[in-house]
Amino acid sequence: MVKVVLEKLTKKFGTTLAVDGIDLEIYDKEFFVLLGPSGCGKTTTLNMVAGLEPITSGNIYFDGALVNDRPPEKRDVAMVFQTYALYPQMNAFDNMAFPLKIRKLSTSEIKSRVEKTADMLHIRSLLDKKPYEMSGGERQRVALARAIVREPKAFLMDEPLSNIDAKLRVYMRAELIRLQKDLQITTIYVTHDQVEAMSMADRVAIMNEGKVAQVSDPMTIFNHPSDSFVGGFVGTPPMNFFEAEFAKKGQQAYLQTSDFALKLDTDTAMLIEEKAAGSELTIGARPQDIRLASKRSSDEDFEAEVYAVEPLGTETVVDLRIGDRLLKVVASHTFESKITDKVWANVDKKRIHVFNKSDGKNIF
Repeated sequence: MVKVVLEKLTKKFGTTLAVDGIDLEIYDKEFFVLLGPSGCGKTTTLNMVAGLEPITSGNIYFDGALVNDRPPEKRDVAMVFQTYALYPQMNAFDNMAFPLKIRKLSTSEIKSRVEKTADMLHIRSLLDKKPYEMSGGERQRVALARAIVREPKAFLMDEPLSNIDAKLRVYMRAELIRLQKDLQITTIYVTHDQVEAMSMADRVAIMNEGKVAQVSDPMTIFNHPSDSFVGGFVGTPPMNFFEAEFAKKGQQAYLQTSDFALKLDTDTAMLIEEKAAGSELTIGARPQDIRLASKRSSDEDFEAEVYAVEPLGTETVVDLRIGDRLLKVVASHTFESKITDKVWANVDKKRIHVFNKSDGKNIF
């Protein structure tokens, strides 16, 4: 168990700035997720923590001790890779035992720890099998077991579930959550899958273009995104955006888009006037916060054409076309409509996010 602190951590590859002076604090025993699109710097950050990648500038501390120049084998961390990285000529037992043999543990101690870990992950039946005899999910369990058997200070995981099928991934997420809580080992987990991040993490750091856009618990990030990038990246289906202007007619303030206008109460209008960097804004509305009806019921409704319907059993995702733009709406599983039908949509203004168009910052 260890507390990890990253201080102004920077990595350049030639003239390419991969990680741009990030500051992070990962608490002892925490399940911490680095989330972001491909190329945002999350794996490079993980590799620097592991000691696999030299840093350009900044510092990394383990429990207050500077580890910048400490080699990987001296950091006492265990890495789990996307590609499993098992030795193909060894069976599962020997793959798991290998790091313990390097430490020169006794044969009886190695056997005891391997079998205990195998029981924990329900893979005792695999101990005599070689990687080519296992499924992808089984290989990933063995890779996890090899990391666990070392009893490291921290787990570093680089998209460990991306190579297994969707159904197994759902179960493996639950197993990893429970395993981390049972073992109480600090875990830094890299993924581009926001469902994994939201369902597994104690806290999430959203990365974009080498910087940290927001750090918080998953629900805070979902409900209070710091900017339009975070709002659009987290959430399935993704957030819808409307260009808008803040306007007033007499005492009534509005957010005016090309398709609809939302009346604002006095407090919201004052907040926007106080914090907005100009009148040009962006409204963010999650698909779950747009209602559909066959008839108009409010002057805030707007008409749209059904572009596609995606029934998912528990809910229906409806793609709407407004001019040359597409919106996604999550409707009830009982919603019925056909392609090209006209419907009326209404944005729940109590649930909207308002971003400055200039810098994307959430003014709420």
